Amino acid sequence: MKDKKTWALMSLASIPLVMTLGNSMLIPVLPIIERELDISSLQVSLLITVYSVVAIIFIPIAGYLSDIIGRKKVIIPSLILAAIGGVISGFAAWKSPSPYTMILVGRLLQGIGAAGAAPIVMPLVGDLFQQEKEVSRGLGIIETSNTFGKVLSPILGAYLATIVWYLPFWAIPLFCLFSILLMLFLVKTEKETKEPVPFQTFIQTIKTIFKREGRWLYAVFVVGCICMFLLFGILFYLSTMLEERYQIEGVKKGVVLAIPLAALCIASLATGRWIEEDKAKMKWMSVLGLALLTASTAWIIFSESIYVLLAGLFISGIGIGMTLPSLDALVTEGIHKEQRGTITSLYNSMRFVGVAFGPPLFALLMKTSHSITFMVNAITAFLTMLLILWAIRPEEGVKPTWS
Repeated sequence: MKDKKTWALMSLASIPLVMTLGNSMLIPVLPIIERELDISSLQVSLLITVYSVVAIIFIPIAGYLSDIIGRKKVIIPSLILAAIGGVISGFAAWKSPSPYTMILVGRLLQGIGAAGAAPIVMPLVGDLFQQEKEVSRGLGIIETSNTFGKVLSPILGAYLATIVWYLPFWAIPLFCLFSILLMLFLVKTEKETKEPVPFQTFIQTIKTIFKREGRWLYAVFVVGCICMFLLFGILFYLSTMLEERYQIEGVKKGVVLAIPLAALCIASLATGRWIEEDKAKMKWMSVLGLALLTASTAWIIFSESIYVLLAGLFISGIGIGMTLPSLDALVTEGIHKEQRGTITSLYNSMRFVGVAFGPPLFALLMKTSHSITFMVNAITAFLTMLLILWAIRPEEGVKPTWS
């Protein structure tokens, strides 16, 4: 039984890996796409934006459906839809006389598919494992897989584009097919025998949850959003500086971008194993992670050296890697199974908001100065740490209020 659950967890971990590759793999290829299609930088940026925006909209819907009809019944069709989107984008780039619009349509379908796949993995991990220690470790592996996808994607995307510029589009359906097969054969879930909850009753239950648990839930949502905002904003900043100031491009740039993400990946795995079922550890790992993020970004304020920048961002990656698995565990273990899909999906929507707004807001900050950019980052991280300290209090009483 333990081996079956291990294989099931590995299968689930493939989904955030695949979905992350499907989006982040295109980032180093965007300048090539812009040249090949003869479009503006704004138009090419929409290939990333449309994916994130539709995901924000559809994630809560997918979460609700997963609570009603079951996780696998949402995840597998969503992966199929994401694969279809990749085929449409790849075929349009290969053969269409006016490919941009159809590529955009394909990316939109991928975003809808991503909304029903990766975010549903978190509640499914909570469903599969009964002991909170196993849930925390499982979520640490899921977060590590997500981060590993971010580490791998700039390198893989840049490499595939050196073969044929539109090859990254075609890679997406192949990755999705791999996850679909794993889900079909290795992930077994309990059959649902209960009657579906009426929609109005379900909504009232969600309102009750937020009324009762609002303080810590809203804090987790905000902190998750800000962590992703800072992560993707920092990556955008680093990517821009590497090309404009240091003339580092292509696969070499992808390797440098992977440095802070590798730190995040290792920290996520270690944190998921250490926090187990202890909610006090989840809180204080989040606080420590945000403290590291604050200190590292404050350090970067005083120097524009590439070595200081990379060292600071490496420490920032560790800080975010300590925080995200702790937040995942809090929101997953703190909600009953019946509402877990919806609540965790709302949380994932907030994370996508951070992904969507990080690069454009950092672009605006970069027009001021290096010091102001990272001063704003440091202040944001510090205020976020204070929010965790105020809102999440498992030390009050024998059990936290959300148990």
